[in-house]
Amino acid sequence: MKKIIFKSLFVAVIAIIMSGCASYGGSMLSPTSLNSANFSYVKENISGTAGVTYLFGLGGGFLKENWGLVQEAKKKMLLSYPLKKNQALVNITVDFKTKYIFPIAMSKSCIITADVVEFKLVAF
Repeated sequence: MKKIIFKSLFVAVIAIIMSGCASYGGSMLSPTSLNSANFSYVKENISGTAGVTYLFGLGGGFLKENWGLVQEAKKKMLLSYPLKKNQALVNITVDFKTKYIFPIAMSKSCIITADVVEFKLVAF
């Protein structure tokens, strides 16, 4: 009986250690107004990713909390596709993903995805 309990406990502890991957997704409001037909989509689904890893609870840097990860991911996204004149980001989505290898490591990543629109010049 003790062997069965010990094996069950061992399997449960291993399952907890090897699992624990969680994800959070969200979206941001864009200040860009798309209520008239004065724009066209230029590029869809551009993205940028930033991440941080903690070993035994240490590491990651001071500025790499959630807001720092979002800022870094946005910067990488705009480096991969720089905006031109009359262009704006729309449909911005921010996702966070956290992975645990308990108790050794934790990694957190931020993925930002957006579409790029270009506004047409209106002649008066």
